[in-house]
Amino acid sequence: MYSYKLKKLPKNSLEINLTIPAADIKKEKEGAFSRLQQELTVEGFRKGKVPLPIAQKHLSPEAVLQEMIKVLLTRIYEEIIKKDSLRPIINPKVELVKVQDGQDWEVKLTLAEKPVVELKEYKKVVKETIVEGKKADIWVPGKDKPADKKPEQDRSKLMNLILEAVLKEVKVEVSDLIINEELDLRLSRLVDDVEKIGLTTDAYLKSKNLTMDQLKTTYRREIEDTYKLEFVLSEIADKENIKVEKEDLDKLFVNIKDEKERKAAAENSYYYASILRKQKTLDFLLTL
Repeated sequence: MYSYKLKKLPKNSLEINLTIPAADIKKEKEGAFSRLQQELTVEGFRKGKVPLPIAQKHLSPEAVLQEMIKVLLTRIYEEIIKKDSLRPIINPKVELVKVQDGQDWEVKLTLAEKPVVELKEYKKVVKETIVEGKKADIWVPGKDKPADKKPEQDRSKLMNLILEAVLKEVKVEVSDLIINEELDLRLSRLVDDVEKIGLTTDAYLKSKNLTMDQLKTTYRREIEDTYKLEFVLSEIADKENIKVEKEDLDKLFVNIKDEKERKAAAENSYYYASILRKQKTLDFLLTL
């Protein structure tokens, strides 16, 4: 039976140090090989009917190891999550510390948990920001607008001021695991986009008068603020009991004219509900 130790890390991260006995590894390896053998197709044999000696030649140790990791670690991870009531919000980072044949495995899993959000006196801060908005001649709900003013622009400007103020007031720490994962995705997309226009990454950075470190710092700050805002708005919605009813979704879907698109949207209602809930939360902030 495997054993593990939990270690709390800064910023809502958690480390699981896992030890799996060699006897269990041997059994799992046999099971992984058997599963792959059932799916193996070799010329002259039907799928799942490849003899053991031939299968051993066609299935690499790496393939068997990957199958073991996928099945074994997933099962153990899910058991630990349930047993210790953990709240991971992305897939864990897996580090194979020791995976030698005939010996116990040592594996380190690092995961990011949902952060605790301390809203503090966020309502007071929002109200003060709205008052300052009035003084700065930004249109706010309940205030008559000049004929030449575009309320949607002022609303957006006020909303940005409110969100900036809220982020300064509340306390929420986002795991570096989340930020680093998103940072890697952004940088990867940037490299792809730059190559499509025939530039190297260095040439692109030079054209923007940036270094890679400066770009990473900017991306990291943007990513952290974005995730903080997501968690804060979710916490406010929970605290203020802001919900999305079926009628809200029906009103949204009825405006989709294409039947196929409307059906697809309905099947993805959770996504649309999350967007509507966020919008309701933003509207709520404007009414404080």
